[in-house]
Amino acid sequence: MDAFETALTALLPRLRRFAHGLARDPAAADDLTQATAERALQARAQWQQGTSLDAWAYRIMRNIWIDTARSRQRRDKVLAPAEAGESVGVAGDAEGKAELHFLMRALDLLPDEQREAVALVMIEELSYREAAAVLDIPIGTLTSRLVRGRQALLALLED
Repeated sequence: MDAFETALTALLPRLRRFAHGLARDPAAADDLTQATAERALQARAQWQQGTSLDAWAYRIMRNIWIDTARSRQRRDKVLAPAEAGESVGVAGDAEGKAELHFLMRALDLLPDEQREAVALVMIEELSYREAAAVLDIPIGTLTSRLVRGRQALLALLED
């Protein structure tokens, strides 16, 4: 093991305690600790020698926990009973089908960058930060693409 791995290994008990404080569940805390160690090892080139490995690893853990909590909130939102999902796309009024058809066609006409941004934020309901991370772009760039994409969609749908 190199110095980074040795230091990260020594930090694991403290990370696990912090994970227990966040998760309040032993199994979830263990998963969070493992995910943190994995991400830290993958991103080791981003850590700068001489800076606090502790703070860097805690920040990674906190970000993973926030992402997990947001994901759980989205997943736990129940907008309709499960039985209602069985008939999605099977029947419906002609007007609703036409609107969906026009929306999908308008979305197809957007440039790739705008379509990706609109799909991640407006359809998949990712946060701006999450969508920017998926696309590997700054949040400002994502915001610009969203604004242009929304404007283009509105213009296409008005025609």
